[in-house]
Amino acid sequence: MITFLKAQTSSFIASAADFLITLVTVKFFGWYYLPGSISGTVSGGVLNFYINRNWVFDAKSKNYGLQVLKYLLVWTGNLMLVTTGVYLLTHLFNFNYLLSKIASSVLIGITYNYIMQKQFIFSVK
Repeated sequence: MITFLKAQTSSFIASAADFLITLVTVKFFGWYYLPGSISGTVSGGVLNFYINRNWVFDAKSKNYGLQVLKYLLVWTGNLMLVTTGVYLLTHLFNFNYLLSKIASSVLIGITYNYIMQKQFIFSVK
């Protein structure tokens, strides 16, 4: 249970960076919301990997290159799932793009991301 709570804390920190970058690129730089969302997701992903490797799963002694490769595979799935969720909620249900991003990110974060990181990327095997 401690690992799950640490993972959710890491996810919250990474999500905060993600949302901040999304908001800044869209509101202040005038980007369309999808590229802004993608840039936020990339930034949050890098931060999330660092925190998870070093604190959540304490996997510093494991093969860094293999972890990065696995993380990129999982993160690509995350990017596609979150971006699709943002697009569908914004276009089909007329949600604000930030609400769409929050809903998509939370759902994917507590399901897909946690399971894949614990079982595949940073596994203790």
